[in-house]
Order: sequence, then structure tokens, then C-alpha cells
Amino acid sequence: MKYLFGLTRSAPSKRCLVLLLSLLFCAVAQQPVSSHDLTAWSHDNARPCGFFPCRQNEPPIEPQAGQWKTWVLSSGNQLQVPSPPNRRITKEEISLLKRLSSERDTAALDLINFWDAGSPSHRWNEFAMDRLIKNNIGNPRAPRILSYLHVAIYDAMVSAWYWKYQYNRTGPNAFNRSLTTVLPAPNSPSYPSEHAVAAGAASAVLAFFFPADAEFFRTKAEEAGRSRLLAGVSYPSDITAGMELGRAVAELVIERARTDGSDAVFTGTIPTGPCSWRGTNPLEPLAGSWRPWALNSGSQFRPGPPPACDSPQMATELAEVKNFPRAIPAAGASFATTRLAFFWQGVGTIKLWNDITGQKITEYRVDHNPPRAARVFALVHIAYLDAAIACFDAKYTYWAIRPNQLDPSITTLFPNPNHPSYPSAHAALSGAQAAMLAYLFPRDAGFFRSLADEATESRLWAGIHYRSDLISGLEQAQAVAGLIIELAKNDGSQ
Repeated sequence: MKYLFGLTRSAPSKRCLVLLLSLLFCAVAQQPVSSHDLTAWSHDNARPCGFFPCRQNEPPIEPQAGQWKTWVLSSGNQLQVPSPPNRRITKEEISLLKRLSSERDTAALDLINFWDAGSPSHRWNEFAMDRLIKNNIGNPRAPRILSYLHVAIYDAMVSAWYWKYQYNRTGPNAFNRSLTTVLPAPNSPSYPSEHAVAAGAASAVLAFFFPADAEFFRTKAEEAGRSRLLAGVSYPSDITAGMELGRAVAELVIERARTDGSDAVFTGTIPTGPCSWRGTNPLEPLAGSWRPWALNSGSQFRPGPPPACDSPQMATELAEVKNFPRAIPAAGASFATTRLAFFWQGVGTIKLWNDITGQKITEYRVDHNPPRAARVFALVHIAYLDAAIACFDAKYTYWAIRPNQLDPSITTLFPNPNHPSYPSAHAALSGAQAAMLAYLFPRDAGFFRSLADEATESRLWAGIHYRSDLISGLEQAQAVAGLIIELAKNDGSQ
């Protein structure tokens, strides 16, 4: 064909043809599949793609997430969210957003970028980790706090997604073509705001656990909501509804935390037998009785007893611990194991696995999928807490003696943790998180398992655990994680 739309086949005309076809393709791609996709607003005002690359050819974000199983809520629609405002009020909200667009100075853009980094869960997870480190909170209290935080965000996000697709409200830049935005609109309904839902839930839960910082968390929640208004991607009513929904979910989560048994006071006695742990003020002897998320109780996967301290097996295991090279300063072959033992003692089972979880959410592009990112954080930390509860149940059932308590000639790299030896907490807690991550991100399963093995072995390298402690801890981790994985396979997210 010599002519097309009046253009010849000259080189400049070919470029024009490509441009026209590209524009035509984008125009077609921007048309809604049906009127239900954009709500009842006039198509004359619709501009779904704003000033950014068209996203209409991408699938909507998790339209079924509102049906996923929750942990504290009975379902995604347990808490009622009122209908979004009518057209008249929406126009008034657009006017407000246009006024706010004039306030996009450097500070405003920094605020938008800060809160748009990662999923809506991301910054709240960082705030939690910062407070855990600042307040020197370790196991098993750390996984308790993290699990409550991320269950609150996850349940709130599932509920938000139910109401998003129930009301199917189109976003501001799709409603009014003259509104400029700083960010591309998410490919999901606008109401309620996912960032506000996360902020409402997380700020309330963290204020409960860290009351001295309650004002900080309240201010950050307001900042999170304001960032979406300044960016032009949420209506004020999206933010208000999201905050209220998040806080309502947080109230239920906090009520559970108040009654999970973690405030019980130990009034028992420490056994004094020849094979018993020796020390005073043991760390969290009642943690095994705390209420878990998935387990029936802390004793559900309780292992059998450790080897008797005067048995041939224990003699063999004690010799392995005693003869392992761990002199300081370490030289030659012992240097790597000594360094790694100190490394795992430093990062423990808290920050490293938390950092890896966030990293994999980003690497697998789950950070652009708020409910699925929230699900990852929740599942990993549920496994973390339940493994801790199971581990401490066994520790204080058997009160097993530490290696250098049985043989004082053993020199450890650092002091023993102030709790019994069997099973190893590093093995149980790292193993459970690694198994959960391997399920969620199977391409990296080998990497997770190798890290868990390293964390586990590091305790023998340090001289503070026997081989049977490590084996028992890993077996317990697999049992706990396996149970949670089966629940995850049937939570509706598949």
C-alpha cells in the first residue's frame, strides 16, 4: 500500500506512521474493559494513565485478595467500610488535591519518595526494627512484636482489598484529566488507601508496644497519608477511610496481645539435678506457654528429651564441642568459623532474616503488590514467633545443661545465653524463617537453607551448644514451618 492516512512511505513519514500507530495503541489500551472497571464516573473525565506510562494493559492488583484468609479478622468484610463520597464531594476533593499540588516543594517530594519506597509495610517494618534494636529487645519478645505488627497490616490490607473491589472507586487522576500527579496511580481501586490502612494499623500496634514513642508513630501515620495526597494519587476520603480501618483492625490485634499469656510471671523453681542448666533469672521461662498463631500450643512439636549428660552419646557430643578449634585470636582454619560465630551472635535471628525478607520482596517485585507483600511479612514472622514459642517450651521442659557447665574446661567465644541448652534457638528460629522464605521465594531456597545451616552450626563453633541441640532445633523448625506452609497453601492467595 502506497499511502496510509495520507502519508507516503518516505523515511520521515514512516516515523510519523509509527508515532500515529503508537498513539492509537495507547488510546485503545486506555479504554476500560467495561464501565465497571472505572465506576460510574463519566468516561469524558477518565484518564487512567495520568502523565505516566499506561498501566491499563497490566492486570489489576490482586482483585481476589479481599477473600484471603485472615488471622485476627473472621474475614475481609468483618469490619464495615462506608461507601466512598458522591460525585459532588469527589469534585471538592479534586480541588483540594489541585491546591496541594502547588505545595510540592523539595520537602514534599522527599516525603512522597520516602513513603513510596517499597510496599506500604516497608517503613513500618523499619520503624519496628529500629525500636527493637534501640530497646535491646531480643528473642522471644522480638518475634512477638513483629508478628503482631505484620498480622495487623496483613489483615487490614485484606480488608482494604475487599472494600476496594466492592466499591471500585477510580483514582483522582483518572477522574479529572487536569490533575497532575507525582506518581503513577496503582492499578487497583482507590478507596480505601492501602498506605493509610498500613499506617493506621501499624502506628496503633507499635504505639501499644512502645508507648513512649506513640506520638512519633502518630506523626508518621499522618505523614504517610499526606504523602499520597501530595502525590495526587489518593483522595482525602481514601486516607480517612484507610486510617480508620487500619486502627479498627489494630484494636483487635492489640486485644489479642493483651491476653496471649506473655505477661505471666514465673514463680517456679529451677531444677538442681546433675544434668540441669545452672544459672539465675532464666530468660522467659514461660514463653513456651504464650499463645501461638498456628500451633495448637507450644508443646505441639515438643521433641523427645536430650541425651542424658552421663550417656555415651553425650560424651561424644561433648568431645565434639570441646575439641572444635576456637582459640582467640583465631588462626588458620578456625578463623572463618570464629568470625561467623561472632557474626551470628551479633545479628542473631532477628535483623538478618528481617532484612532478607524485605530484600526478597523487592527482588521479586512483590513491593508493588501491597497485600502480597504484607502476606510475606506476616507469614515469616508468624513462623518466627511460633518457632520461638515451641523452642522455649522444650527448653524449659528439659532444662538441659550447657556444654561448659558440664565441662568447665570448655572455653566459649562469648557467654552462654541465659536459658537452657536444648534445643538451639538459633537453629529453631533461623530454620523456621528460612523454610518459610524458601516456600515464598523458591528460586532462592538453597540460599535460605544454607544460611540457616550456618546460623545453626555457629552455635557449636562458639562452644555453647551440642550437636543434638542443633538437630532438634532444625527438626522443630521444619515442623513449625511445615504447618504454617500448609495453612498458607490454603489461604486463598494461590
